[in-house]
Amino acid sequence: MLTAIAPRAIAGTGLIRGAAIIGFGLAIVALLLLAAGPVGWRAGWWGYQFAFMTLMPYAFGTGVAAIAISALALLASVGVGARRGVVIAALGLLIGGSAAYFPWRASQMSGTYPRMHDITTDFADPPSFEFAAAGRAAEYGASADYPGADTAALQRKFYPGIEPARLAATPGQAFDRVMAVVKAKRWGIVRADRDAGIIDAYDRSFWFGFTDDIAIRVTESDRGSRIDIRSGARQGRGDYGVNAARVRDFLAVVNRETP
Repeated sequence: MLTAIAPRAIAGTGLIRGAAIIGFGLAIVALLLLAAGPVGWRAGWWGYQFAFMTLMPYAFGTGVAAIAISALALLASVGVGARRGVVIAALGLLIGGSAAYFPWRASQMSGTYPRMHDITTDFADPPSFEFAAAGRAAEYGASADYPGADTAALQRKFYPGIEPARLAATPGQAFDRVMAVVKAKRWGIVRADRDAGIIDAYDRSFWFGFTDDIAIRVTESDRGSRIDIRSGARQGRGDYGVNAARVRDFLAVVNRETP
């Protein structure tokens, strides 16, 4: 009797371990898909749409499958006392969950923010992105032109109170202050013209390396100087509020550090 049961137990343990291995394998595939998006985008192997709109959902779906299979394998492994199966299934859960979380989080955030990615302190005459026109065209990204009244209306509704900084300083002094802030933030500087009061720069996201262009203009005003800024993403239709946060932080630092 015992000899008849033993092979069945061994076979059952083997099936459970096999399921754990399948779950772990799917988790690795999900992780590779998640990493492939930004790596391929940065290397120029594929465009934004494929990297963000195709590979990310595939990573999520594969990660969810890994979670489901690994969870079942973990429960079964615990039930039969298969330690190796427990370890493999637990790793599948951890890796699969991590790979699925980031696309899920991005999807959740996309419904929280308006579909816009161009923020400015001057709707009538936004600082120019002409310095980035060639780069945007090469990336098949957004136009360097300001999107217009609809974007301005969205900014007023969702990001109210973004206004120019006004300093009681000469334009030259204000320019030096602004340059110090830009350097402290480690933005890439494309052009800095003190006489014209213009700073063209960019910042890149950590994961995908998406480029956001930044144009700053310092002009004389009746109080001393006025600082306008425009920050906009090259890719996508939304930015998860990144550019508005960047502009608000920049203005807060400039106003706080007024000499």
